[in-house]
Amino acid sequence: MSWGTELWDQFDNLDKHTQWGIDFLERYAKFVKERLDIEQNYAKQLRNLVKKYCPKRSKDEEPRFTSCLSFYSILNELNDYAGQREVVAEEMAHKVYGELMRYSLDLKAERKHHLQEGRKAQQHLDHCWKQMDSSKKKFERECREAEKSQVTYDRLDNDINATKSEVEKAKAQFYLRTHTADESKNEYASQLQNFNAEQWKHFNNAIPHIFKNLQDMDERRTVKLGETYRCFAEAERRVIPIVSKCLEGMVVAAKAVNERKDSAIVVESFKSGFEPPGDFPFEDFSQNLSRTGSDGTISNTPKGERDRDRDRDRDGAPAPRSDPKHPMNRTKNKLWLFGKKPKAPSLEDFSHLPPEQRRKRLQQRIDELNKELQKEIDQRDALNKMKDVYEKNPQMGDPNSLQPQISETMCNMEKLRSEIHRNETWLSEVEGKQSSRGDRRHSADNHHHTPQGRESPEGSYTDDTSQEHHTPHHRPNPSQSGQPNPDPHEFDDEFDDDDPLPVIGHCKALYSFDGQNEGTLVMAEDEVLYIIEEDKGDGWTRARKQSGEDGYVPTSYVEITMEKNSKGAVTYI
Repeated sequence: MSWGTELWDQFDNLDKHTQWGIDFLERYAKFVKERLDIEQNYAKQLRNLVKKYCPKRSKDEEPRFTSCLSFYSILNELNDYAGQREVVAEEMAHKVYGELMRYSLDLKAERKHHLQEGRKAQQHLDHCWKQMDSSKKKFERECREAEKSQVTYDRLDNDINATKSEVEKAKAQFYLRTHTADESKNEYASQLQNFNAEQWKHFNNAIPHIFKNLQDMDERRTVKLGETYRCFAEAERRVIPIVSKCLEGMVVAAKAVNERKDSAIVVESFKSGFEPPGDFPFEDFSQNLSRTGSDGTISNTPKGERDRDRDRDRDGAPAPRSDPKHPMNRTKNKLWLFGKKPKAPSLEDFSHLPPEQRRKRLQQRIDELNKELQKEIDQRDALNKMKDVYEKNPQMGDPNSLQPQISETMCNMEKLRSEIHRNETWLSEVEGKQSSRGDRRHSADNHHHTPQGRESPEGSYTDDTSQEHHTPHHRPNPSQSGQPNPDPHEFDDEFDDDDPLPVIGHCKALYSFDGQNEGTLVMAEDEVLYIIEEDKGDGWTRARKQSGEDGYVPTSYVEITMEKNSKGAVTYI
């Protein structure tokens, strides 16, 4: 149906309808704007959530557990999903909201133009009507005046008392009014004819044309709304395949969780390489008791007391008694496996780590150095090729200009090879010790089962239950003390053990010490050492140098500072 023929008299209503159509379009545009704002905020919150739970990590902190890897895969997929929400918001902003706002401006301008044309046509018709009405009123007025002049003329013409001049004057006035009335009649007829023609044009040409334009405009607005509705849905539908891939990726990540593999990683991560501690030897403290028989036999003096008497006679002072707990010290210092391991200083050769962890860290470093070396080799080859090109084509460059870079690369390669060799030496040492640990452990177990054995400060065991420590007790000059006499095999087992004791403090040397006795440690004045075993009452403290070498030093020769909470570093059983 055409608005021009059906709604020729509804100009004001069509004015209101077209305004409502533009308002509705702008309302829908506002709806799209709020929707895309929701999408943008949703995507932003998802990205912030992913960033919160997937922070930047160093290379050593990279997750290895399948559950962690799957979770981070899910976070990556969620991040991609957030990206698709941003794509939806972007398409809605450009293809729907932006298009609607531009079209709204065009509609307003077009509607204004059509309404102005309609108002002009109406004004022209009103003007024609006013002219016709004015001529009509004039014709009516002249006719009344002519009638009056005729009545006056007829009255004077029939009056015998009227003079001839009065009659002639009335007659002339009558003729004049009649002529004027005839002219007004002709003018009115002309204006009426003109108005009718303009009115026909107005309602049959101008208004239908204007209303048709308004109808086309409104129909195009409706079509545009339908198109934007479709674009609104298409923006969502276009990302569905990628969103489905993201969700499928999450499902695949969930299926990749492997509890067996995670358990194996736990073993690999925390395996120390230590052997479980052996059995504790039985310590018979009843040997020092005097035995009085019922038959009146005199008590026998135990061998231990006779030895102490000899020591007292020789030294002029009672020899220190060994700490009953001392035979277990060696085992106790390894029992940090069952407690919290103290934080030891990080050494270049990773000697502060358990053997298995040390081997892994060394192997990791060797792999990294080999990668760096390969990069340097590739760079050297590239520079040599470039140098050959320059030598064949001097116009391309000076080959001597590359020599400093080649020399620097060769120097870096030598440094990396030296570093790799050094780390491979440490790795060979660790692997060699691990392969021979079984034999040493078997030997150590034999010593642990020696009857009533006691451990010397150097870690050796003696068969004599009454034998005391040979290490001097709080002497002013430990370098002049008597030579300790430990079992050499037991001493080797103690100091060749690849399981380092935890660091419980540090000390500073007040005096230099030559460490000539076996099991002692050479130290220079003001040298800083790590404490790995406290003084057990015999005047000696076990320490370790930064190079990894350890041994005993006189307690009176050092200023000791224990680490905070160091008492909890070793678990005693």
